Amino acid sequence: MRVVFVMLALSVGVLMSCKDKESNKNEIALEHDGRGHGPEGDHEHGDRKGPPPHGGDRKGPPKGGSPEQTKTIEEIGGYNIGDVATDFNLKNVDGSMVSLASIDNAKGYIVTFTCNECPFSKLYEDRLIELHNTYAPQGYSVIAINPNSPENEKEGYAAMQARAKEKGFTFSYLVDEGQKIYPQYGAVRTPHVFLLDKDRKVQYIGAIDDNSKSPEDVKVKYVEDAIKALQAGKKPEVTLTKAIGCPVKASRG
Repeated sequence: MRVVFVMLALSVGVLMSCKDKESNKNEIALEHDGRGHGPEGDHEHGDRKGPPPHGGDRKGPPKGGSPEQTKTIEEIGGYNIGDVATDFNLKNVDGSMVSLASIDNAKGYIVTFTCNECPFSKLYEDRLIELHNTYAPQGYSVIAINPNSPENEKEGYAAMQARAKEKGFTFSYLVDEGQKIYPQYGAVRTPHVFLLDKDRKVQYIGAIDDNSKSPEDVKVKYVEDAIKALQAGKKPEVTLTKAIGCPVKASRG
């Protein structure tokens, strides 16, 4: 009788152990799933599915990890809300030099760190063009900066010129030579937006909207909402969101 009881106890123990292991696997899967985090929520996981869009641009997270910004503003060490951004003077794809001070009649600046090759940057190119075409006449120009190291020729100046021509960029697309500007701002992903007011005070930091995959399914337009608040003489209701995109590629040198 004692032998039977011992065997039953062992069987129950094995079953419970297997159940715990399965539960742990499910919890780990959810953690890596990325759902429920950042501006995309469930849509972030959806970026990983489906065929490439037209033109062969790949959708999905960057290789080697989640597309979501993981560090806080304090950990990154860049600008915070209310900080005054330092001006810059960077080379545009048309060969001219562009600074914030060089933009006439500016009421604010949509400083956006983006690049050529990140699939998330590509998904937002048309939306950046639309943002610029809509708000530049109202005093809020898009100023795009490529923070990535030119060690990758696909992110170099010639490739930037080709991409700007191919997509018909209506905004300035500047090269961060020496990669000196993006650390000042605290840009860690592409795209990563810093909305400044006319005094160059940072009023919003983060994602452009809440759905990188599908413009039609966007529910919250963070940058546009922040601009409209500034135009009304108010502070934006949402000032910080997590940037969704590829990590900025620093020089190996």
